Amino acid sequence: MYSFNAAEMKDRCVQWIREWFEKNGAGCNAVVGISGGKDSSVVAALCVEALGKDRVIGVLMPCGVQADIDMARKLVDFLGIKNYEVNIKEALDGVLNALPDIEISTQSRTNLPPRIRMTVLYAVSQSVNGRVANTCNLSEDWVGYSTRYGDSVGDFSPLSRFTVAEVKAIGRELGLPEDLVEKVPIDGLCGKTDEDNLGFTYAVLDRYIREGICEDEAVKERIDRLHRNNLFKLELMPCFEP
Repeated sequence: MYSFNAAEMKDRCVQWIREWFEKNGAGCNAVVGISGGKDSSVVAALCVEALGKDRVIGVLMPCGVQADIDMARKLVDFLGIKNYEVNIKEALDGVLNALPDIEISTQSRTNLPPRIRMTVLYAVSQSVNGRVANTCNLSEDWVGYSTRYGDSVGDFSPLSRFTVAEVKAIGRELGLPEDLVEKVPIDGLCGKTDEDNLGFTYAVLDRYIREGICEDEAVKERIDRLHRNNLFKLELMPCFEP
């Protein structure tokens, strides 16, 4: 049976972050988009342990009124890190209003906010001698549950090889408040929970990823289809080789 040593993985990930910054930006700051969910909380906490709180900058990016913004504020206060709050509503409306006279698809409206947020993160990062942290985890990446050129990108990725359950375990090793670790994941795009959108639980997905076991054949087929259809998000852009 698969087992996970959260303490060991936490320590190894912290060391990896330190080594990555030494090679790719000695003295630079880690810039983390803060949603108040487990992933951004764990990434920020890992960076604080690796670099010190003076080298970690959180960026909160509500779109208009964000019902759970208090969780994001709780995280930056708990870690004691410098943070900026940038409301993207005006930028979002500006882009939508400036688009040509075409019918804007639901998918475009859904994915535009995370792409604007990533633009904000890089604007901050390039102004504060920073490197942008990716906050996706293995479970999300496995089924393509991210926005291409939005939350799927960054300069370094501490959690991309950890499932949701493993991220939570690391969060507890870091001493994060339980309500941040166990906050119900909401996509922040259409108001639904991750599991509502996916059609299965992260517990089922994590077990399938780590042990290859999924007792519901229909769910197994859905996971496999999502994995196949979204592999392109994890690959470099194809280019012609003359």
